[in-house]
Amino acid sequence: MPELPEVEALKDFLTENLVGHEIVRVLPVAISVLKTYDPPLTTVEGREVVAVHRHGKFLDLETDGGPHFVTHLARAGWLHWKDRLPDGPPRPGKGPLALRVALETGAGFDLTEAGTQKRLAVYVVADPHEVPGIARLGPDPLAEGFDGASLAALLKDERRQLKGALRDQTLIAGVGNAYSDEILHAARMSPFKLAASLTPEETETLYRALRATLTEAVERSRGVAAGRLKSEKKSGLRVHGRTGHPCPVCGDTIREVSFSDSSLQYCPTCQTGGKQLADRRMSRLLK
Repeated sequence: MPELPEVEALKDFLTENLVGHEIVRVLPVAISVLKTYDPPLTTVEGREVVAVHRHGKFLDLETDGGPHFVTHLARAGWLHWKDRLPDGPPRPGKGPLALRVALETGAGFDLTEAGTQKRLAVYVVADPHEVPGIARLGPDPLAEGFDGASLAALLKDERRQLKGALRDQTLIAGVGNAYSDEILHAARMSPFKLAASLTPEETETLYRALRATLTEAVERSRGVAAGRLKSEKKSGLRVHGRTGHPCPVCGDTIREVSFSDSSLQYCPTCQTGGKQLADRRMSRLLK
């Protein structure tokens, strides 16, 4: 799933390639991608893109005097930029293509989604906060005003484990499964540690790891073409998706805890005092 750093990089890429250009056609291929109908999707046609914004993991194309075209790439969605779109309209079928946006230059982008769980979403709204997911977002962890005290205030009454708290978009916007693993590894904290149990010193450590991990990932992604962002993300991960590999910090073997629809990775030496975490359903350390 694209998370804050990749969506920020996509925002920068689209700012460079979309702003100042006119959207001439928006061609939906999978009707399931459309989450709004008023105003209609065609309202953005004939309008110039004047700005591109990021709200958590949402991308927001602002048009001149018109609505916002907002998309969430979900778990298996992606944006593919094309300097020259194929001639003719796309054909509905079983492929991953969900929607195409064409510019007056002949360039544009495709939104695609792999797999059978169709969660890619497109909204056309007068105000981005009309999108329920944006309206519920917590603060952006890279915002100038987000400091250690801000994180402490968010976590002080949180009875959930750190892994779940960091992934909650209503608590902190933009962090998903991969970067929550990376942040907790950098902070040397167990993903099962209760958020409300952190001492002031631990909260400050977590804050520094949060900011540093996301800032470094954004910097790695900056200037990378949209088509290469996925591989760039994977190359920068230390523990997530690296089960069985040595930890780059201590050399211990990266371990995994599986859930029904996802998994987390961690280093026992760096994060859990050398102990291996039990299955998530047990919610405790193996003895």
